[in-house]
Amino acid sequence: MTEHEPMTAQQRVQLNHVVKDLHSKYHGIFSLESIEAFVFDSYDEIAKRATVTTWLTGTAEKFARQRLEALAQMRDHSLKRVPAVLFLCVHNAGRSQMALGWFNHLAAGRAIAWSGGSEPGSNINSDVVKAMAEVGIDISKEFPKPWTDEFLEAADVVVTMGCGDACPLVPGKRYEDWVLEDPTAKSLEEIRPIREAVKDRVEILLEEILTLSQA
Repeated sequence: MTEHEPMTAQQRVQLNHVVKDLHSKYHGIFSLESIEAFVFDSYDEIAKRATVTTWLTGTAEKFARQRLEALAQMRDHSLKRVPAVLFLCVHNAGRSQMALGWFNHLAAGRAIAWSGGSEPGSNINSDVVKAMAEVGIDISKEFPKPWTDEFLEAADVVVTMGCGDACPLVPGKRYEDWVLEDPTAKSLEEIRPIREAVKDRVEILLEEILTLSQA
């Protein structure tokens, strides 16, 4: 689907159901109009890059949910707030998705993370998905997406991986640049060492931010 292809009536109905569901979840936090804007904007962002339209509204729903989650995190100033990390690479199809998978697995709810790309691809690298599945982590339902202001503002730490000057810079934000090989065009065997290098870095980062949050 291109950005010029019109939304079908069925897709609009599906997205309106998503809006109602999210309004129920975030009642008293976000207005119906704000949620509607996030849902339809998320659809537009995903539709620009989608090569398969079968799951387009479902993917847009996930993206909208993540953005609202980030916005809620940004507004949370309570003691219950957990640390948040944003992983960024070029296509959001390899390194940043592995980092997100490891982070969610190791954090087990003690911290939150999102991922994004400067030039999001259309699909996650299938061999990256296989490599993560080998260690019991399923990232097959994740999808390449752009970063947004909500993710940037909500993150306590922004980790960049190969996106260089294209990565956004927010003054006062903690940044880390991880020098890791790009798994693009690499075999499964070549991706495994990258997977383990990502794990090592995630473990160190997670220990640091959890220690700081408990201080």
